[in-house]
Amino acid sequence: MRQSKKGEFYGQTNQISHLDGLTLTDTVYTHDRVDWHYHQNAYFTFILEGSVTEGNRKEVYNCTAGDLLFHNWEEPHYNIKPEGFTRGFHLEIEHDWLNDFDLNTFDLQGSINISNPDLKFLLYKIFRETKTDDSFTSLSIQTLLLEILGKMNRIHRFETNKKPNWVSEINLLLNDQFSEQLSLDYLSKTLDVHPVHLSRDFSKYFNSGLAEYIRKLRVQKSLQLISQRKLNFTAIAIECGFSDQSHFIRCFREVNGITPSQFRKILFK
Repeated sequence: MRQSKKGEFYGQTNQISHLDGLTLTDTVYTHDRVDWHYHQNAYFTFILEGSVTEGNRKEVYNCTAGDLLFHNWEEPHYNIKPEGFTRGFHLEIEHDWLNDFDLNTFDLQGSINISNPDLKFLLYKIFRETKTDDSFTSLSIQTLLLEILGKMNRIHRFETNKKPNWVSEINLLLNDQFSEQLSLDYLSKTLDVHPVHLSRDFSKYFNSGLAEYIRKLRVQKSLQLISQRKLNFTAIAIECGFSDQSHFIRCFREVNGITPSQFRKILFK
């Protein structure tokens, strides 16, 4: 099985940044298939445009724009790219960088398909920093990455503990119906959980209130659609469940700190 060296991804690399112990690449996928291989370092893959299928020893992930994967070091996997344009952002982490901050990824074994919207927003911020490239870029990227890894470890420890069945059920439901007008009454009846209990305990498991979490899911979906250059912001707002374009722009700015128009410019910079 082939080992991929540091910074080696299969495609045309548009941009590569080397920081102390970190390698960041913006790569267009050009191979229809990449057979089983592994990388010498742990890394994130963030799909910016298009789609790709990634398979490992346990699961197969059909990824589209906005999907985020984490591969631990020496984790075997393969890639299949369908017809069309696919672009990915990769953040590779060397062992020495982890050791310098007294971190390890042993708890995060294998490959992980990350669904938490807060983690995705942090990766988007790292991507944006690579396009800013000023005297604070390195510091910002490292602090954002430390925040991501810290959150991932906390989520992993939390998920290994027993939790109510409704937590997994509502997560699936919200990800499937985020664009619909969901009421507390509907959710409580669907999940057979008292509305007071649901509203009180939701933040304990999702790190935000129910309405805030749904807004995050809508903004997360919009980030995927912004990569489709022909879609205007009114169409994106409607697709994601926002009442109108101004509501969409306001929520987007609250989550990301910039407008959708500004983000689209960065994405295609």
